[in-house]
Amino acid sequence: MPKSHIFLSRLEHYQKRVDAALDKYLPSDDPPEHNLAEAIRYSVVGGGKRIRPAMVYAAGEAMGVSTDLLDIPACAVEMIHAYSLIHDDLPAMDDDDLRRGRATCHKAFDEATAILAGDALQALAYEILAKDDHKELTPEHRINMLSLLTEASGAHGMAGGQAVDLAAVGKQLNLAQLEHMHQLKTGALIRASILLGGMCKQDISNDEMTMLSNYALCIGLSFQIQDDILDVVSDTETLGKPQGSDEAQKKPTFPAIIGLEKSRQLAMEQHALALKHLEPLDEKADSLRQLSAYIVERQF
Repeated sequence: MPKSHIFLSRLEHYQKRVDAALDKYLPSDDPPEHNLAEAIRYSVVGGGKRIRPAMVYAAGEAMGVSTDLLDIPACAVEMIHAYSLIHDDLPAMDDDDLRRGRATCHKAFDEATAILAGDALQALAYEILAKDDHKELTPEHRINMLSLLTEASGAHGMAGGQAVDLAAVGKQLNLAQLEHMHQLKTGALIRASILLGGMCKQDISNDEMTMLSNYALCIGLSFQIQDDILDVVSDTETLGKPQGSDEAQKKPTFPAIIGLEKSRQLAMEQHALALKHLEPLDEKADSLRQLSAYIVERQF
């Protein structure tokens, strides 16, 4: 049985766990004059594979961290991810009508509400990291985790990568430039997800952090490569978002630059390298190994 299939039952467990935790943290009541909470819940609760929270859980488990402690960073990264999707779909950005198999936030509500929902989710992610009363998270831990997540989300991470992506529309990038763009746009939050899970270990060593970081860089790249491949070979119903949108918007992608077959090879090379980085770890890291396989074998 492929390791990605083994991971599916684990992923389902992670999904249920983070969904229950998100329900606790997300706002539920709107005053009569607006529907912001509804838009927030629509965007977060409505589907999604919860891959980034799964990364938090898998990395934390590999380091021997209790699952209860991992709920906070798992929710935080999913909130940041959801905010980024809301804003990416806006007319000024990718101008998409479909996300996770249904109308994007600005289509289901309106553009202003979608912008505010994204803003509020970003703030809420930092709030729960800073304020949740889990006693095992020391003030020093919280500061380090906040620093990591803010950097991954900002100009030197996801937002910066999106800016590069928008500027690259209609232009020809080389492979190194494309990889750099996605290290920021996609890879930064994936790396933060892995490291946040590891950082919940009270005495994590520099070597362990480096190992997790190297692993995360590999799966971040393979994740984006597979996304680019699926945009070419899959369909809208399976993806839950418009198929072929990258080509339609003239975005630089791995298949466009090196072709489909070489893209598949590069993704598998990154998967093999990710597993190599995990060699010093025992069977507690099997979920990370299976996660890497899932990333390169997934069909949506």
